[in-house]
Amino acid sequence: MKQSEYLRYDATALADLVRRGEVSAREVCEAAVERATRVNGKLNAICYPQFSEALGQSFPGQSVFAGVPLLLKDLAQEQAGHPCTYGSRGLKKNVAPVDSEFVRRARQGGLVILGRTATPEFGLKAITESELWGATRNPWNTGLTPGGSSGGSGAAVAAGIVPMAGANDGGGSIRIPAAYNGLFGLKPSRGRISSGPFMGEAWTGASTDHVVSRTVRDSAAMLDVLSGPAAGDPFRISAPEAAYADLMQKSPGSLRIGVFTASPYNTEVAPECVAAVEETARVLENLGHKVEYAAPELDGMALARCYLGLYFGEVSALMAKAREQFGATDSDFELDTRLIGMLGESMPLSDYVRRRQQWNEFARALGNFFGRFDLYLSPTTAQLPAAIGALETPPHLKLAARLMLRLSAGKLVHRSGQVDQMAMESLARTPFTQLANLTGTPAMSMPTHWSDSGLPVGVQFGAPHGGEAVLLQLAAQLEEASPWFSNYERLEEAF
Repeated sequence: MKQSEYLRYDATALADLVRRGEVSAREVCEAAVERATRVNGKLNAICYPQFSEALGQSFPGQSVFAGVPLLLKDLAQEQAGHPCTYGSRGLKKNVAPVDSEFVRRARQGGLVILGRTATPEFGLKAITESELWGATRNPWNTGLTPGGSSGGSGAAVAAGIVPMAGANDGGGSIRIPAAYNGLFGLKPSRGRISSGPFMGEAWTGASTDHVVSRTVRDSAAMLDVLSGPAAGDPFRISAPEAAYADLMQKSPGSLRIGVFTASPYNTEVAPECVAAVEETARVLENLGHKVEYAAPELDGMALARCYLGLYFGEVSALMAKAREQFGATDSDFELDTRLIGMLGESMPLSDYVRRRQQWNEFARALGNFFGRFDLYLSPTTAQLPAAIGALETPPHLKLAARLMLRLSAGKLVHRSGQVDQMAMESLARTPFTQLANLTGTPAMSMPTHWSDSGLPVGVQFGAPHGGEAVLLQLAAQLEEASPWFSNYERLEEAF
């Protein structure tokens, strides 16, 4: 299969070619390996290649994605017998005894595992620059970040290595790379995709798996492959009335859409991100939807604090697991991670529980909003992608962090009010995505706009819990009205 031919097809079309016998699965896989070999040296998207294994992997012949290559994210999405490092030296020995539900179902769906993609340590940042794997670069401009934490997957899909790749989203980690790489990215509802068997609810229910893709129909079909509970899951969400691949082809009707462009944290929003929303709102009106400016009424600073409390707790727990199970030491973790872990260890348990309970307030506020609107529209991110290395912790702050760690000054930091400052600094560039995680509601990013410098700019839509179908219907409608697939031709020429 010629490289130029491989790059023209999405996953759905490639599988159709394989099922009809027009091309073999091995030829498709060879084209993916050839593309990876050609571009990964410039992007550093794949951290763990499995090319030889992929070329010999079997799959169900009449499955949805028969013989289509897939990259997994190196965070969760565990494969039996293979390491899953979470981007950390402390988890290099983390080898799962069985496949995760994500991987098991992906294999059942006919997908061929090509390898794993880079992520920041523990998936903690909206950039993909770990000490273990190095910096991953954005194909649209290799001097910029592809976002995070699914940045390796975003870069790999945008550059044409695979038509879609595994991703997960605990605070925007599907939607942010989708926005920065010109892709479609849907974060499903809490409970839609099983996190089993190694977790009940990932990040206490804030995180979920799915993919980033070049087309809406690929994400819809992959949601069909992945959806549904597994034995021992904490709860069951109502199944859709039909397959998402079929539902997405229906009209969403005339929707009421509330639009907001102001950051919930009162941080700066770039003009390009506002322009993307305004341009999309005009398209929506032309399509017959009712659009007006309105935002959920909630305390943004409280949302940031609650999200950061989750962050602290999850990091300290994962570090403890790495120490207990794999013999990791402090030197196996990055400085920023150790500082966050200390803040988790020193956070009073009652504070953590109280902040977790406060998620209910955001869910009720969003529920009231959805009493008046079917969806919301906002920027996906508040800023365009940062330059590689630009968000590296400055030397003076590294010195301060080392001092705090030496003094075990976590309680002092909590009392000083510095946590609020940390929340703003860490979330200022991406303030729009955490609401969907804490409320467990579905949200998607779409590449509806391009900056004057040629960078993709994503917009975000959110729906009530269980509302993936209407999101996919609207996404398909917008994809038809403003196609973006042809934009990838520029990347194909660049690499």
